[in-house]
Amino acid sequence: MKIPRGAAVVIRSGKVLVVKRYLRHRTAAECVMCEYAGARGPECGGHRYAVLPGGHVEPGESAASAALRELEEETTLTGSTARLLWTGTHNGRPAYYFRVDDASGVPKLSGDEALEHSARNHFELRWADSRKLEAFGIYPPELLGMLVEAGCDTGQPEVSFTA
Repeated sequence: MKIPRGAAVVIRSGKVLVVKRYLRHRTAAECVMCEYAGARGPECGGHRYAVLPGGHVEPGESAASAALRELEEETTLTGSTARLLWTGTHNGRPAYYFRVDDASGVPKLSGDEALEHSARNHFELRWADSRKLEAFGIYPPELLGMLVEAGCDTGQPEVSFTA
């Protein structure tokens, strides 16, 4: 059984918090994004995309708790209420997307994302409107329409946060 993913949807002033990524594996065989893109050949050419804060649901943990835990681990934001918005898949595994309306704090890259930050594995937190989400390559792509329905608009330019 594939390990489910819990993800947090935090929207402020019409912008959603995402983790903008650049990922380049040594080989295409070890890269799920190469597989998703249908890349051919031995090398991973690198991928630029954005995801919602989230990660694996731990044994005995609910997907909602995982979304809140991952939000805090990756961004330092804290929240206590996670309302299920959608279910879907992420890299072939079940994914649960939760709206966190009570998130507090100032986002700062933290946890494994801050530790693993390198030239081949780059992470950046961004508040992005729907235009930027499309430009960033929100993943999975079907999230774009869902995020617009949830209140992400085409307002002001995104705000960037550094590690």
